[in-house]
Amino acid sequence: MNNGTKEYIDSYLEEAKLIIEKLDKDSIHKAIEILIDVRTSRGRLFILGVGGSAGNASHAVNDFRKLGGMESYAPTDNVSEITARTNDDGWNSVFVRWLQTSWLSEKDLILVLSVGGGNAEKNISANIVEALKYAKQVGARIIGIVGRDGGYTKQVADVCVLIPTVNPETVTPHAESFQAVVWHLIVSNPGFRLQEGKWESAQKEEKK
Repeated sequence: MNNGTKEYIDSYLEEAKLIIEKLDKDSIHKAIEILIDVRTSRGRLFILGVGGSAGNASHAVNDFRKLGGMESYAPTDNVSEITARTNDDGWNSVFVRWLQTSWLSEKDLILVLSVGGGNAEKNISANIVEALKYAKQVGARIIGIVGRDGGYTKQVADVCVLIPTVNPETVTPHAESFQAVVWHLIVSNPGFRLQEGKWESAQKEEKK
């Protein structure tokens, strides 16, 4: 292993430690409270992400449905619909159109997974920005798990879990990695989960 490779491994893992130390636990707790409230009132959870965050959104939908017993969806899970809407209506409106078809209402919740949270002025993740504008119009609540300064998501969210930037050179990998850390923390939290993971429950059965 050359020195450059080893140094990067060391620095990357040290950065991960710093992020864990800097995470705002209060915002995570508030996010759980909102999720429980929406689930109790039979609201739905819509998870928005693009790029790597779209893959995270798909994974998170599974966890919120299976472990959290919460009706959850990600627009990007249907590649035919998302590409048809992109082709016919444009990328910026794909999430808005999808949410309109889903009759998004004040009972529902949007969860944004994003590296930067969207920026209207710079036209970055404009589909997320437009979706959040629509969510505010109908009164849906918003949670963000985002990096950098939180972008537009942080400006409008009911609660935003900010992944701290500890190195500008590794913003994207850390933001997308810690999206998973935070949502797994939420769905495995005894105060939120309705069902344990398979391996956790199997281990308890072995001890009986």
